[in-house]
Amino acid sequence: MSCLPDNDSQVAQDYLLEGNPNSDTLIVLAHGAGANMHHDFMCQLASLLVAQGYGVYRFNFLYMQANMQDGKRRPPDRAPKLLSHLESVLADIYAKQDQAVISAKRIVLVGKSMGSRMMAWLSSSLHECDNADAKQALEQVLGVVCLGYPFVPLKGGEPRLEPLNQSSMPILVLQGERDKFGNPQQISQWPLRDGVEVVPIVDGDHSFVPRKSSGTSLNANLNVAVSQIHEFIRDLS
Repeated sequence: MSCLPDNDSQVAQDYLLEGNPNSDTLIVLAHGAGANMHHDFMCQLASLLVAQGYGVYRFNFLYMQANMQDGKRRPPDRAPKLLSHLESVLADIYAKQDQAVISAKRIVLVGKSMGSRMMAWLSSSLHECDNADAKQALEQVLGVVCLGYPFVPLKGGEPRLEPLNQSSMPILVLQGERDKFGNPQQISQWPLRDGVEVVPIVDGDHSFVPRKSSGTSLNANLNVAVSQIHEFIRDLS
């Protein structure tokens, strides 16, 4: 499902800037592998964050922009191209700060699934930023939030811990209790560095959707996620 805007020109945009223009904190929100920035999950999350008073910048990676232009479904680009696009996003944010379109000087990176892995990677020693303006914006990043981090592929394999462990920033991982890409019980057995906090989302799957019998709902889980994000940001220096 998606919450596409009525105006086709808005759909064609590669980013949306929402919320309080005077917020001291800007949240940069990256989508997952299979759903773009207009997906209901992304829209609901952005709306809840805006309601907390944050500015939110969400965007589509290049392969997803192409998907939306011609309707063909493409797999995600490889990590170097995704990271290069993240640099262009940060450079655009830095330019908008210079133009006084964005007043925030504190940036928090938030990603869903694949987007969370790329956000952690961008903030780690695994990646060297080549774009000068992106470097300036990256210096303003205070922390990373991972929503359904893809620890292991569905076909199995070693957990993808390196982007989390090689980052020096505080990282909050919000993970559904039934996430097939790694649930909190599994995660507790893996060696994560200090500074990576994992918070379970009650009965949630990879997109935080619980079973009807759980006694909770997706809306409730999204509100819990936003409350956790707000608490995490509040504690950042």
